[in-house]
Amino acid sequence: MTHVVLESCIRCKYTDCVDVCPVDCFREGPNFLVIDPDECIDCAVCIPECPVNAILPEEDIPGDQLAFIKINADLSRKWPSITKRKAALPDADEWKDVKHKIDQLAR
Repeated sequence: MTHVVLESCIRCKYTDCVDVCPVDCFREGPNFLVIDPDECIDCAVCIPECPVNAILPEEDIPGDQLAFIKINADLSRKWPSITKRKAALPDADEWKDVKHKIDQLAR
């Protein structure tokens, strides 16, 4: 199993999770982070670090978020690794509680 970044990360991209990852499995896109499923060791240290609760173990993903398993796998092959915390997106606080923002995902 692996962990998956879900929709609530879109347009926020808080990177608190990146600092604690022991295997550098996060990849960075323009307005979203993903987890490389081939690198994730299922340690779960990233989960409590996410201020928008955007990371879950694959087996706990709600039905309406299942597409993010494939999104993480696909985009992790295209996006570069991120290993150090960065500032969140400038309008992250405005987007953190917005639901249904898949259409905002910049690939």
